[in-house]
Amino acid sequence: MRWLMGLAVLLLLARPVGAAEQELELSVNGRTSLAMLRTPASMGPDTPLVVMTHGTLAHKDMEVIQGVAKALEQRGIASLAHTLSLGLDRRKGMYDCAVRHDYVTDDAVTEIGAWIAKANSMSRLVFAFGHSRGGNQVARYLAANDVPAVAGAVLLAPVTAKAEADLRASYAQTYGKPLESLLEKAAKAVAAGRGGDWMDAPGFIYCRNAVVTARSFVSFYGTDAGQDTAALMARTKLPVLVLAATKDAVVPDVTASFAPVADSSGGRLHLDTIEDADHFFRDLFAEDVADRIADFIKQTR
Repeated sequence: MRWLMGLAVLLLLARPVGAAEQELELSVNGRTSLAMLRTPASMGPDTPLVVMTHGTLAHKDMEVIQGVAKALEQRGIASLAHTLSLGLDRRKGMYDCAVRHDYVTDDAVTEIGAWIAKANSMSRLVFAFGHSRGGNQVARYLAANDVPAVAGAVLLAPVTAKAEADLRASYAQTYGKPLESLLEKAAKAVAAGRGGDWMDAPGFIYCRNAVVTARSFVSFYGTDAGQDTAALMARTKLPVLVLAATKDAVVPDVTASFAPVADSSGGRLHLDTIEDADHFFRDLFAEDVADRIADFIKQTR
């Protein structure tokens, strides 16, 4: 017990005096979303602030988000990590697969924009960050805004067009029923103005035996140009840092997908790899991520 008490004291001492954590709320389209604001001891209007968007069905307190946010704080960088509502009010933790699904990709883009606007009221130097599917959603936000209210963006192991295609191709093997018939049914409902119709699906994203609206099913499994994160980033004029993990089994083609964009960007898009990290950048790999982001911000300022 004594060593546990000593460890607790060391952890407390490791946090800089004056650093702070505060949970914030924001109403977007009638739903309240939550975020964790982490600020370093010397927080001011010129302190860089990173707005962080998590991956599929995840949340602001997941390990990769917390780990990177805390490492950024130690480098004098603030963060605002938010939880996408996914159609729910004050959502916390991983999405409960027993709950019905009614949300679309554009909902996330709207929420990212709202939190970035909030961040702009606290700092003059705001950056957008997205992990995994959050990386694609950040890219969609940037592509949808001619003049995004950020100084740059960081995409950590972002979802690629190939990863999306692989998910569709593996649907039948994963859930025991062809995707095509389900997608056709959902698309017909959406085209008829009945996107809110509920469907029983053998699987939706990571959830088995899910109840999902037709619009949600089409939004996730239908093909659209916005699923190509690299192509979206080729269109933005902002500085962008893309970080890939050499042992990423979830999105293994980040480097292959973004290398052509990086080569033709004139140095605007920087592609870097973190050796031996997997998709979730656990433990000390979060420190490596924070080092790369701190260097990127320093070069951008």
